[in-house]
Amino acid sequence: MWGFNITKTRAIDFDKNNREPMMEILRLEPSIRVCIACGACTATCTSGNLTPFNIRQLNVFMQRGEYQELKKEMHKCMLCGKCTLVCPRGVNLRHLILKTREVLLNEEPLFAQN
Repeated sequence: MWGFNITKTRAIDFDKNNREPMMEILRLEPSIRVCIACGACTATCTSGNLTPFNIRQLNVFMQRGEYQELKKEMHKCMLCGKCTLVCPRGVNLRHLILKTREVLLNEEPLFAQN
């Protein structure tokens, strides 16, 4: 009985994740690199006030390579642009979301393999 583990590990193996979609998103909207995760975008988000949507979570999903989760959350955004207006670092989050949607739509066959 020793040495058996019945629960699946919650550790993320980044080496198994496909980084190409993330690199394409960063190429299309490089301003996300300066994000300091201050939460100003989440605090002013209209969708976040009406649904369980957290715009900072999108950045985490992208960096982890969890594109299925990213795709599920991406369509909750109403594209109002308030997040872009309040960002102290000037991250164009509205453009980032549009480009992320575009990249994820083009990468659809990739997700079927995972």
